Amino acid sequence: MTKPRTVTLTTADHGPVTLPEPSWCIGHPHHDPDTVRADLAHTGEDIILKFRGRPIASACLDQAPHADVASREVRVSVSLLGQALDARGLYELAADLDTYADRLRDLADSLLVIRAEGDL
Repeated sequence: MTKPRTVTLTTADHGPVTLPEPSWCIGHPHHDPDTVRADLAHTGEDIILKFRGRPIASACLDQAPHADVASREVRVSVSLLGQALDARGLYELAADLDTYADRLRDLADSLLVIRAEGDL
């Protein structure tokens, strides 16, 4: 049996805090020891949306095990929204993005027609 991973992080209000570290957590290389315990967070690898090589949004697994009760569960932090979503919210966002992508394609089609007709 594999021993569960743990990490000990120094906090401003509780000193060293040891907590279980999920397998998806990328670690805490930039941990600030002045962080308060409620703000300790596990973060997964970023999934980045790029357009023409430039990042425009990112999303990653996120959990703050000592935060308010509602925030303790694992969610996905989405930079585009500035908030974390549960699985249902993430599916809703993906569906809305699919619809938006379809609307962008329709707009591109309209642009091609306008240009072809010389209606500029």
